[in-house]
Amino acid sequence: MNKSYFISAICSPLTATDSLHEEGLASHLDAQWNNGIHGILVAGTMGLMQLLKDDTYEALCRRSIELTEGRGEVMIGAGDTSLSRTLARVEFLNSLKGVDAVVVLSPFFMSFSQTELFDYFTAVADASKAPLYLYDVPHWTRSKIELSTVVRLAEHRNIKGIKCSDQFVSTRLLIDAVPDDFRVIVAQPLLVDALLKFEVHEHLDGMFALAPKWTHALGTAADQGDWKTAALYQRKIAQLAALLPKYGVFPAATGILNAQGTAGTFGPRPYLMLNQQGQSQLLAEPIVKELLSA
Repeated sequence: MNKSYFISAICSPLTATDSLHEEGLASHLDAQWNNGIHGILVAGTMGLMQLLKDDTYEALCRRSIELTEGRGEVMIGAGDTSLSRTLARVEFLNSLKGVDAVVVLSPFFMSFSQTELFDYFTAVADASKAPLYLYDVPHWTRSKIELSTVVRLAEHRNIKGIKCSDQFVSTRLLIDAVPDDFRVIVAQPLLVDALLKFEVHEHLDGMFALAPKWTHALGTAADQGDWKTAALYQRKIAQLAALLPKYGVFPAATGILNAQGTAGTFGPRPYLMLNQQGQSQLLAEPIVKELLSA
């Protein structure tokens, strides 16, 4: 029985007018399910929810559920800049069938106290029909969900877990502080093999969406105790992750996914995609060539 559990934070394929590219979404999701990924996070950080038009966000959520057809867990991002804006998204998600979890980050742009964050997440959890998962990514939101706040929120009947994108040191303390049935899902794409070795089994990241086959192979090797092979695939994922900033994460993701046969643009304007020369340079990178050949 597999212990490793991978959730891909999928990208959002867009048309030239920043509407949903449905064929691109179908291809992107097929790549996840056909390569052994266990779940998806729709409209997360990698999906650029905050940059999408409302109708694009809604179409993305609907079609992701429809295209999944029971093949895995569907988590959907819903956090926004204030409680009222987040509740509007949750109200929409409440109208859909097939949402396994709603993932909510701290209100961003402005910073908030722990008391305000506790009130915010409690109100959202009360309103959501689907189980709520906290999303701690202080690098972007400017508001860290502190350990004591998470412990208090874990007592809420509808708050079932957290996605941790902060330093793993704080996540390690959190794992020991919350109940065993409170899911702590880690976003540490450079440490997956090491964390699996120490019984941290649930992982979520956008890198998995670009390299689902390598991700699955890493987990399979770890489940079999083949740590040498797990480390091999971990190095491949780390090399790919280190390359993306050179070209821009979302322009590079677009170039890679397009080369894999997934249509669409994976970053709305003002993101600018690679020109022909940049695309050629990206696809000539050894780790990208290896990914495409796989």
